[in-house]
Amino acid sequence: MNEQTLQKMRQMKFFGMVRAFRTSIENGSMIQMTGDEMVSMLVDAEWDDRNNRRIERQMRNAKFRYKANIEQLHFDIDRNLDKNQFMRMAECTFIGRKENLLITGSTGIGKSFIASAIGNQACTLGFKVLYANTTKLFTRLKMAKADGSYIREIAKIERQDLLILDDFGLQPLDASNRSVLMEIIEDRHGNRSTIITSQLPVAQWYEVIGEQTIADAILDRIVHDAHRMELVGESIRRRQRNKNVETVESE
Repeated sequence: MNEQTLQKMRQMKFFGMVRAFRTSIENGSMIQMTGDEMVSMLVDAEWDDRNNRRIERQMRNAKFRYKANIEQLHFDIDRNLDKNQFMRMAECTFIGRKENLLITGSTGIGKSFIASAIGNQACTLGFKVLYANTTKLFTRLKMAKADGSYIREIAKIERQDLLILDDFGLQPLDASNRSVLMEIIEDRHGNRSTIITSQLPVAQWYEVIGEQTIADAILDRIVHDAHRMELVGESIRRRQRNKNVETVESE
């Protein structure tokens, strides 16, 4: 009878229940449970299993650059990373309020890692997240216009609770990319949240976007009431390489 029950659970895709029910049979705990306790245990197991699978699926779909989490962040490095501010951002309440976060600083300072850590935390809290290198995203959307999938790609971006645009401003935008950026930002303004990381300070983004009128329209929507993390200091990657070299030389 138990095997028939397990088979039915598998057919109904109650995989959490399957594992919990099998474990309770093997360790004999089922005998000690009341009917209510057994039902509660099975439902909790299925709930946890589906929730964990949902989080794993959302993290895969987000396509993060780093498998980062908030526990991995170092606040002892002198880079102007305020722990209190970061922990507030990690609560992801800014996503519920449809606010933006701008992270600026020199290359290698940890911008992408910080953005990915917040994005991963957002996934665990049930938000839909998409990470994208800005230059690669523009290239992909340009190709989408050519093959007819542009509307579908834009709709996918629009549905994300949090969009992470990484490495913004590495090269000036042409007319096509300005138009794409304007469409993305216009769709998300007041409806969804965006994290943007850039090596350039925000004041220089006007030059990157080009065409003053469009730049004003885009930045007014991005910057207004946005949270900011302005990191300083030398590259953490370079610092780590130098430390490794010093370690080798001392051996």
